[in-house]
Amino acid sequence: MKITSIETSTVHVPNGPPVSAYYAGNTYVVARIRTDAGIEGLGYTMLVGGMGARTVRAYLEESLVPLVVGRDPLQIGAIWQAMYENDRGIRKKGIPVYAMSAIDIGLWDILGKSVDRPVWQLFGAHAERIPVYGSGGFLSYTVDELVAEAESFRAQGCRHYKFKLGRPNIAEDVERVRQVREALGDDMEILVDTNQRWDAATSIRAGNMLDAYNLYWYEEPVLADNIEQCADVAAAISIPVATGENEYTRYGFRDLIEARAAQYLNPDIHRCGGFSEMLKIAHLAAAYDIRIAPHLVPELSISVLVSIPNAALVEFLAGAPEGVWEHDPVIVDGHMAPPDRPGHGMAFSAEALKRYTVDG
Repeated sequence: MKITSIETSTVHVPNGPPVSAYYAGNTYVVARIRTDAGIEGLGYTMLVGGMGARTVRAYLEESLVPLVVGRDPLQIGAIWQAMYENDRGIRKKGIPVYAMSAIDIGLWDILGKSVDRPVWQLFGAHAERIPVYGSGGFLSYTVDELVAEAESFRAQGCRHYKFKLGRPNIAEDVERVRQVREALGDDMEILVDTNQRWDAATSIRAGNMLDAYNLYWYEEPVLADNIEQCADVAAAISIPVATGENEYTRYGFRDLIEARAAQYLNPDIHRCGGFSEMLKIAHLAAAYDIRIAPHLVPELSISVLVSIPNAALVEFLAGAPEGVWEHDPVIVDGHMAPPDRPGHGMAFSAEALKRYTVDG
């Protein structure tokens, strides 16, 4: 089998409230990989807020498409390595890895379709479903709005809810956590996320003040590039630290693990290098008993999570737009199951493509 062509396009999907107040929409850079066997793989990479999408598409078209067309799509590892080693003057973080991820995801889709199996079965199935954590809780929310959103997830069977920290006054954040814990009781796990807003000293101070509220994790306590400072926070507080949504490839996650910077890792399948690299990251983390809870993209991340022994949670964002996919991800009794369709099992709906394709 040979890759005959790769067609790229851009799809911009508006977000619903409350996410739309922060990011009007997300942009998908799409790569449709066609083969001489008539099998087509859907690859895509999502940029939150849409920033950088044109650059990702340009890198995809100029640097990766010529490299990949003509190759055997089932040689996924060889193609991934060729993309990684291409353009040695450009370090494989950021834009290049977003583009590489789109190709890798499309190749796995082809492999699954070629053997009529879902990719999670090819990865080595380990579980049938994964607990969902509800995600949202932006800084603009009142406490009542935080509780209402958490309760909406609880009504779907979820037992984990995440909201943001980072108000100008730490004491206000602590009070918000106290009130949410009091309202939800002890049978709902609370996760908090500073989104890199604080330095190490502030995060350590806040983490110690929050210790009484039995938090599940404390996410991105410092700037993502400050791995040593993240490790300082992890060593100084008793709440488990989570990080990794802004890290790239196994090498970045190796550095996080070696620094003992987190107890939970949050790889983003579009930022870390696609299915191939997320699996490597998860297996590396398993050797250290570190658990995996990917950042966003539940429709793809779930296929990795059900294939590894150290899966923790799958993220489901409040206000995620509906109707984007032919089969939207769903929560059933607080859990998500992977698609049972061949390949990765996802396809944009015809209506979404008609409404949201912005070019080519």
